[in-house]
Amino acid sequence: MHRGQHHSDGSQATDLQCQAEGRFNKTDFIYIAKDDQYQCPAGERAIYRITTVEHGMTLHKYWASACPRCQLKKQCTTSSYRRITRWEHEAVLEAMQRRLDRKPKSITLRRRTIEHVFGTLKHWMGSTHFLTRRLEHVSTEMCLHVLAYNFKRLINLLGMARTIQAMHLAAA
Repeated sequence: MHRGQHHSDGSQATDLQCQAEGRFNKTDFIYIAKDDQYQCPAGERAIYRITTVEHGMTLHKYWASACPRCQLKKQCTTSSYRRITRWEHEAVLEAMQRRLDRKPKSITLRRRTIEHVFGTLKHWMGSTHFLTRRLEHVSTEMCLHVLAYNFKRLINLLGMARTIQAMHLAAA
C-alpha cells in the first residue's frame, strides 16, 4: 500500500483547498493496488465506480458507500460522498515519487543536467517559441532544434575535425 499522489487533473488545487480548510486531502487516502481501492482515514474502502475522460486524461473515480453516515465526514467533504480521482497512469507517478523519496538529491542533479538544455533551446527559439502551428509541425520544429543542439554540443565536445571523422566512419 502507498499514499495517493497528486496529478494535474485539477485535484491538486482541490486538495490544497481541503487542506487549507482543515479537511483531509488525497494524501490521507491509501491506495491499495491489489484491490484497486482506496482506504479512507475512517478505515472504509472507496471502491472504483466510474471512468471519465477529462482534458484528454482517463480518470478513474472512487468513493465509499459509507460516506453519508461517516463520523469523519465533516473533516472529509462538504458533499454527500468524497470522490477520489486516480489518473490511469498514476502508478508511474507514484513509482517516480518513491524513487525521489529514496534519493532526494537526484532531482537536484536532474535539474542541473537538463534545465540548461531547455534554457538554451528557449533562448534560441526566442520569445515566440514555435514558428509553426499544429502539433505535427511544432513536433518537427522541436526535433530540428534538438538536432541542432546535439550537433553543436558534439562539435564542442569533439571538435570539428573529430566530428567530421566520426561522421565519415558512421557513413562507411
